[in-house]
Amino acid sequence: MKRAKKIKFTEHALLKRDILRLHGFLVETSTLKDIIKSPEKVETGYKNRKIAQKRINPTHVLRVVYEELEGEIRVVTFYPGKRERYEKD
Repeated sequence: MKRAKKIKFTEHALLKRDILRLHGFLVETSTLKDIIKSPEKVETGYKNRKIAQKRINPTHVLRVVYEELEGEIRVVTFYPGKRERYEKD
């Protein structure tokens, strides 16, 4: 049986979470983990990183950029985006 990889967060990702919280945009690490585990869409991004995406409301998605490493998944950053931009296909 394959073990699930542990999900870790870079300092940048945690700082971004805290900065967004100050602006009234609350994102829990559990939400980010859920998007990685059950994305609606996954793309390959810069430096072969993965971008997992899920709708967060009728007009926006949350995109989580991560790296798959041996034994762990490392969340690099995340950001909200408009569905019309990221759900074209």
